Amino acid sequence: MIHSFIITCEHGGNRIPAPHDGLFLDQLSLLDSHRGYDAGALLMAQDLATAFDGALVISTVSRLLVDLNRSIGHPQLFSETTRRLPPSVREEILAQYYRPYRKQVEHLVAQAVADGQRVIHISSHSFTPELNGKVRNADVGLLYDPARHGEVELCARWRATLAELAPSLRVRRNYPYAGKGDGLTAWLRRRFAPTAYVGIELEVNQQIVDAAGEQWMALRGLLVDSLGTVCALKVG
Repeated sequence: MIHSFIITCEHGGNRIPAPHDGLFLDQLSLLDSHRGYDAGALLMAQDLATAFDGALVISTVSRLLVDLNRSIGHPQLFSETTRRLPPSVREEILAQYYRPYRKQVEHLVAQAVADGQRVIHISSHSFTPELNGKVRNADVGLLYDPARHGEVELCARWRATLAELAPSLRVRRNYPYAGKGDGLTAWLRRRFAPTAYVGIELEVNQQIVDAAGEQWMALRGLLVDSLGTVCALKVG
């Protein structure tokens, strides 16, 4: 079966568009932190889309306005700031930023599936190296649903390939979050069969992103090359 790659980045920037920018005038440092966006995730997504000739869907609106990786009704869909807004304003935010993004990704998946292709969706993210005083002991996380064989197999092969190419790289599966938890990939799994849709969240440690330079460039190349090796094999 032909694979169709779809690359997304839900937390690619920390932009607060007008007319909502006044809400965050005293929170610029928060916007610049890991709570405002996923540093490096956008560049990683662009590299993957270029390498695999995949559809690229990105957002540079800060998750502090609305989190595109959370479902409607999730307590973290809105931040502490936007949660206090009137319901009508929150609905406007959903209508302008959230729903169009979700609809675009779902449409791309549905179109590929209708064409007889199997979608490999990589949702690009990054994580802070320390959260609530706890150090995260991984360089890369591969998040998936253990109940979906294609996702299990792809991540197992991806991790094994990375171990061969870069033995010192710390790669963990379903870390620092559980892949079956709430998110865009989980939402799409409810709409498409395991034989048609493989959804993986790629998480990169922001310590490497912040170091920039050759280390960050090398990791991006390594992730692209290793995924290419894996996808040359049969998945699922």
